[in-house]
Amino acid sequence: MQNNGHMGPCIFSARDVEIQFNLRGKTLTAVRKASLDLYEGETMAIVGESGSGKSVFTKSFIGMLDKNGKITGGQLLYQDQDLAQFKTEKEWLSIRGKKIAMVFQDPMTSLNPVRTIGEQITEVITWHFGTPHAQAKQEAIEILKKVGISDAETRYKQYPHEFSGGMRQRVVIATAIACRPQILICDEPTTALDVTVQAQILNLIRDLQREMKMTVVYITHDLGVVANVADWVSVMYAGQIVETGTAKEIFSSAVHPYTKALLQSMPQLGVKGHDLFSIQGTPPNLFKEIKGDAFAPRNPDAMEIDFEEEPPLFKVSDTHFAKTWLMHPYAREHREALEIRDAQEKEKQIPSAPFDYQNAEKLLQVQDLTVKFKLGDREFKAVDNVNFDIYKGETLSLVGESGSGKTTIGRAIMRIYNKVDGKIIFGGEKINGRIDKKKAKQLHMQMQMIFQDPMASLNERAKVDYIISEGLYNYHLFDNKEDRLKKVENIMNEVGLSSDFSSRFPHEFSGGQRQRIGIARSLVMNPDFVVADEPISALDVSIRAQVINLLNKMKRERGLTYLFIAHDLSVVRFISDRIAVIHKGRIVELAECEELFRHPLHPYTKALLSAVPYPDPEVEKNKVLLTYDPAMHNYESKPPIWTEILPGHFVLANEEELEGYRKEL
Repeated sequence: MQNNGHMGPCIFSARDVEIQFNLRGKTLTAVRKASLDLYEGETMAIVGESGSGKSVFTKSFIGMLDKNGKITGGQLLYQDQDLAQFKTEKEWLSIRGKKIAMVFQDPMTSLNPVRTIGEQITEVITWHFGTPHAQAKQEAIEILKKVGISDAETRYKQYPHEFSGGMRQRVVIATAIACRPQILICDEPTTALDVTVQAQILNLIRDLQREMKMTVVYITHDLGVVANVADWVSVMYAGQIVETGTAKEIFSSAVHPYTKALLQSMPQLGVKGHDLFSIQGTPPNLFKEIKGDAFAPRNPDAMEIDFEEEPPLFKVSDTHFAKTWLMHPYAREHREALEIRDAQEKEKQIPSAPFDYQNAEKLLQVQDLTVKFKLGDREFKAVDNVNFDIYKGETLSLVGESGSGKTTIGRAIMRIYNKVDGKIIFGGEKINGRIDKKKAKQLHMQMQMIFQDPMASLNERAKVDYIISEGLYNYHLFDNKEDRLKKVENIMNEVGLSSDFSSRFPHEFSGGQRQRIGIARSLVMNPDFVVADEPISALDVSIRAQVINLLNKMKRERGLTYLFIAHDLSVVRFISDRIAVIHKGRIVELAECEELFRHPLHPYTKALLSAVPYPDPEVEKNKVLLTYDPAMHNYESKPPIWTEILPGHFVLANEEELEGYRKEL
């Protein structure tokens, strides 16, 4: 490829790389002839679903493949060397960390829990450069300051568990840049973080990149993040790079059906009341040889040739290439017909009517709810005097950052935490505190919870059939074995799982399928009310779309009511009727969904909204990040009150602030 539209020279080139793993005597080809060029000072994002090969591909750049994996073809050209030929750890150490460094997804696993933060960074500097300890310590403190850690001298002596998730991620970045690498690879660096922290980390990496003239590679499945950071985007599917171009080209004029499908499944681009676009089927089995275009079996518009021959890389423009037969001159009419059809379908989608609150009945009322926990001899309020109602048939979303108390509220409603102050009223009766066995049993059937991590909440040793039947067994909700099996089969079909799966174990499923098992387990009880606690935060874009569609479908068909707990506002907008924003245990604002997006009043709501990534590079590059500082409120002499400022729009504020908000409105 020519040096088109690039700022500097090409510094790294992967050519037709093939990576194979030997697993139980079988060969899995994880990367199939992937090529990629990196240019000085630029940012490349590699996008794709889990299992597409993006992490394996980039780990090969620093010699960090598992012992079963090896590079079996192609070249990795860097500084007149072919890294693919490296055999020893000694050769890799001349590159890894010093020239090419990596930031991993989970900061907790990449830090040593028994050594101080400072020592871990100092060690990297002395190991690579032989710097004396005292000087390395000074450099480490400077690097900590550089990544935005205040009071670096004190923090230097602390351990990883004393830092929040966002702070730990900063430390991992500090460790990675300690040797001033030329290329920094960031593997899903913000997946586990809140939107506001995510925005800060992305800004931090961008500033460091400018200052140190680094080339950055992002591996991510979040297209909002890509729009924010990337100059160039490469889309990976089934071990191949299927499309590559500038960020603008990929977002505005993608041509590969897989890239288009990924973009269409973003909740920000969905229309309320209609299903989100989602990719059906599953990625191909990489143990087998793939014939034709790997995406063809999941592409409803695939042509005959897609199943027969693998497409070459077609040139769309000087900077844009795509591996799809749609770009062949013979396919031009077919391609244009598809474009017209997609545009017409989008126009047809009209948002559904908003929820009718005038005629709705209250199903759940939370009044002055306070939940306290003891930490040693100190007591702190995880939830502080919270009030809200949920109407029958609506979805109320509770949004806030980690530690804001949203899960605690969900668990208090589900009676997992029973020592709470205030009242929780369900179906007209108070349900917190002591209740008799019969009432408790009835509540268990009426109220269910879907958990965030499907892996941790499913019994690893039980088969799917038993996991889904657990509630049926506990409450004797079936007549005989045939009746129970029929109920399990029906609910599995409803959530889109084949009933053949019932004899398998959880570890045999993908993340999205495990989440479906969790949903089936909750819904087999036929509840009226479901608390969904971050049910999609760990999932890929396209699987996320499937799960959101499933939750919406169940709501329509079964008349369910949801309390949906999340930290991602983009998803929440698509699924909710009303949104409550929570900060440090207090709800600061509550309004109907569109009203909240149109007229956010509380500064914390504004900060959250400003940080939501949007899949459009133009919007992302020009957006202004707002930060929230609780010290801005003057609550010492004038405490805030929960006020309905407009019909249905509540905000936590004192008189002075309310004056300002009324002017704003």
